Amino acid sequence: MITVENLSKTFATNGNSVVALRDVSVDVQAGSLFGVVGPAGSGKSVLARCIALQERPDRGVVRLDGLNTGTLDGRRLREIRRQLGVVSTKPELIAERTIAGNIASPLEQLGVDGPQRRSRVGSLLDLVGLTPRAAQRPGELSAGQLRRVAVAKALAAAPAVLLADDPTAGVDPEEAGAVLAVLDRARSELGTTVVVTTPDAGVVRRVCDDVAVLEDGTVVERGTVLDLISNPASRTAQALLPAIETTRAQVARYDRSADVVLVGFASVGALLPEAAGRFDVEFATIGGGLTRIGDTPVGRFRLGVRGERADAALAWVAERGGHVTHTARGPQGVAAA
Repeated sequence: MITVENLSKTFATNGNSVVALRDVSVDVQAGSLFGVVGPAGSGKSVLARCIALQERPDRGVVRLDGLNTGTLDGRRLREIRRQLGVVSTKPELIAERTIAGNIASPLEQLGVDGPQRRSRVGSLLDLVGLTPRAAQRPGELSAGQLRRVAVAKALAAAPAVLLADDPTAGVDPEEAGAVLAVLDRARSELGTTVVVTTPDAGVVRRVCDDVAVLEDGTVVERGTVLDLISNPASRTAQALLPAIETTRAQVARYDRSADVVLVGFASVGALLPEAAGRFDVEFATIGGGLTRIGDTPVGRFRLGVRGERADAALAWVAERGGHVTHTARGPQGVAAA
């Protein structure tokens, strides 16, 4: 587990002090895929470097499984750093070496013997889907493939934590999906804790369990992605959920309108039809739509409701996990049942 407590970091630039982090606190659960999201200059890369022990904060503490890393130096610091794999925005690969050779280089430095080294490299090539490219050199690969090689290299020494700084930067959308799939496999198949920094909320939608949103060096929102999207007012929900665009005329056709967020297969597939039958009302979708958060289907809809028991039907949906907000009466002024 990674615990960041009240981290602050300031840099001197052209004679001025620039605050990169302000009292940042986050918890990253072991085995999770944690996203740090924010625009350029929000401090997300500085936070990643502090967690990777590449930067020392001015104040605050980074703990790895309870160990205060601020007290480490020398040999002990080097030992702990080996538990932290880092993937930078620009992969650091040796142009003259093959892809397999690049992945093997950290193992060579650790003195791992040949058979064990070859076995580990073969497993990692399979993990990142690049076994057919093993004998090629970096110059022959695309940007997305190079990023996957960098992930494999960072995983070579079996770190407990992998930090990927904006892993989809400069990668086209199709290849970006392959990079994210590799990070997800590292978490699910190797048990590696993965921390991803990104300006792209789409990365969070596809792979993250938990998220911290940074703005001007400050955490403005944090929590599990599914919990945050359940609150339509949250920044995460606004970034990830389908937009709702309706006109007053569309809403006026119904006795009641409401915004509803449904999370999970059962809620998305069955909750509204069951409520309609139970309360003898009609639901119509007049805005919003469906998306996926990881493998979980999520719907955000503006519903028009017809029927005398419209209020009771919406209350029943809310009691069973639907998140109902912004209810409004239509022109017929239906009374709650």
